Amino acid sequence: MRFIDRDTELRCLQAKWEEKSSQLMIIYGKRRVGKTELIKRFLEGKPAVYFLGDKRSSLEQLRELGALIGAHFGDSLLARRGFSNWLEVFQYLGEKVSDPFILAVDEYPYIVEAEKNVSSVFQKGWDEYLKDKPVFLILCGSSVAMMESQALVYTSPLYGRRTGQLLLKPLSFEDARGFFPHKSFSQFLELFTVAGGLPAYLIRMDPQCPLEENIKTKIFPRTEFLHNEMEFILKEELREPGNYLSILRAVSFGKRKFGEISNETGLGKNVLTKYINVLERLLLLEKEVPVTERNPAKSKKGLYRVDDNFARFWFQYVFPHKSDLELGRFDGALEKLRQSFSLLESQVYERVCAGLLWKFQDSIFPFKRVGRWWNRLAEIDLVGLDEGTGQIVFGEAKWSNKPVGVETYRQLREKAALVDWGGPQRKEHYALFGKNGFTDELKRIAGHEPLHLFHQDKLLGGRSPGSI
Repeated sequence: MRFIDRDTELRCLQAKWEEKSSQLMIIYGKRRVGKTELIKRFLEGKPAVYFLGDKRSSLEQLRELGALIGAHFGDSLLARRGFSNWLEVFQYLGEKVSDPFILAVDEYPYIVEAEKNVSSVFQKGWDEYLKDKPVFLILCGSSVAMMESQALVYTSPLYGRRTGQLLLKPLSFEDARGFFPHKSFSQFLELFTVAGGLPAYLIRMDPQCPLEENIKTKIFPRTEFLHNEMEFILKEELREPGNYLSILRAVSFGKRKFGEISNETGLGKNVLTKYINVLERLLLLEKEVPVTERNPAKSKKGLYRVDDNFARFWFQYVFPHKSDLELGRFDGALEKLRQSFSLLESQVYERVCAGLLWKFQDSIFPFKRVGRWWNRLAEIDLVGLDEGTGQIVFGEAKWSNKPVGVETYRQLREKAALVDWGGPQRKEHYALFGKNGFTDELKRIAGHEPLHLFHQDKLLGGRSPGSI
């Protein structure tokens, strides 16, 4: 796999390594996000053993780990017989290690599944044998919920032992574009709308093929890796994938309020709350509230959205057409794709524009928060604000083939007047984002009003920190 970005994460790991002291680092994040590639890149040129956990028994895994560690230390006896228990691993390293050494344990949740109390054994082994040794222990996992329960929350066995943690998130639009450096902004937005920021999905897209051809050859055929991807992920993470599939499908089709999801799925309030909490921990579902809410956690205005580009695509164009796709009949799914993909693309563009606001904030004003706003009468795609200075920016993203004109600006100002925030002394700014630029009249207005115009990924007439 091509390795793109992750400079911040690599610098963090390298800084810990250079301390030459005991380190227990937790690395976690959703599947396909690039955790393993990050670890392997960090291990390059260092004395290290990488071990990938799986669903075999503890004894079988310990034998393999013994072979790896035995080979590293030139211990042929250990390489042949392996370890008999996990505490023995810590004891052995405690006796052998005198110079800095890394042990990276990937897919740690599988090890926990094979031996339920293993995190307590790791805690004991760390305390008794390794906490004063120059051992850099990495525990990595894709099950976000299990990694938190085993290592990060107060009640977890390893709580207080870790010296750092990295939650690896999907690549931003800007960073993901490194996979396709020769694609234009519009061309890459198409691919990003499908694959999102997950490297494992991006590398499966053929840069030489049009989007529809990629979908027909890389996603729709039942033999392809991405065809059953969402079902596979939910089955790996959850015991009742059917209910979770129903929730994600409902949200993907516009049922964004809690009551709407309940009615669509038939799930009761208490059960649905539990399922939604799990999907939020898996980073598949996100609850949005208007950015101006003073207490977001208690807001009753929440709307849910699928927080994964590929999942949104999959539930729109694969899941409803599974029967036909299984038989190689793509016409129905392709017809729907041609009719509605631009809407999905425009929703992704809104999120990209939120990133642009953050990137160019020095040309507007420094924000404290950026998000959407809505009430019963109107909604605004982007709002950035700073309570300290009383400044607020209202933004609208237009992914259409026509240049954005004065009417869009007028409507945005009307909607901004509905936003109850900051009082009469607030200082207002405006931002318009357009796929195909702006009318000459709107450009003239922007010359003497607090209006910022973004053509695709560039701020027109503004100070640029570099192109996305």
